[in-house]
Amino acid sequence: MYLCDMHTHTIASGHGTSCTIADMAKAAAGKGLALLGITDHGPATMAAGTPSYFRSLASAPRKRCGIRVCYGVELNIVDFSGNVDLDEDVLSSLDYAIASMHLPNLRPGSRTANTLAYRLAMRHPAVRMIGHCDDTRYPVDYEELASAAAEYGVILEVNNSSLSPDGYRGDTRGNNRALLAACRKHQVPVLLSSDSHGPAHVGDFTWAEAMIKEAGFPEELVLNDKPEKVLKILGVR
Repeated sequence: MYLCDMHTHTIASGHGTSCTIADMAKAAAGKGLALLGITDHGPATMAAGTPSYFRSLASAPRKRCGIRVCYGVELNIVDFSGNVDLDEDVLSSLDYAIASMHLPNLRPGSRTANTLAYRLAMRHPAVRMIGHCDDTRYPVDYEELASAAAEYGVILEVNNSSLSPDGYRGDTRGNNRALLAACRKHQVPVLLSSDSHGPAHVGDFTWAEAMIKEAGFPEELVLNDKPEKVLKILGVR
């Protein structure tokens, strides 16, 4: 049974989402999760969280609806040097960060440039996950990406939203197959993530789970049923 969903969003991410952290925790508890990550978009995303919002999360309750809640951020990688959109003083107060590429904050570059940007973002000590690196608009070298993740101890995600028939990142199935093959080769663990922007899809890994089964990916490298290991890798105390 999968117990963790570490990539979810609330009203603080904009996008018309109206749910609160409490709404997300209630939904997660109802799905039988033990661990929930709130990772609203960084401030470069239009109408998303401000630095003061992310600072305030240090005082937020760690237990909601009987489950453990971690407070992070989905950072925007803003250039091909791997820079991100929150300063170190804010990031140090959060549990962890996911680093992702989003339009219009970064126009897609070449396969080499996109891959290097991910690698350089991984060097930041707050960045513990890379988000939706299956996006067809941002081609990457998955061998190089998995090698860098192994070097820096960073988790790569299999994004359920990307794989959903309603996904907007193109047909990501081929990219996910390549990602999983590289992760298997380099023994890099993955997290299935809902990337839910509201309570309806919290803990929903329907398409991501189908993908790892199709790929024959080893269960021991899937972290969703290992909440204590997730906390350790993310560096959450």
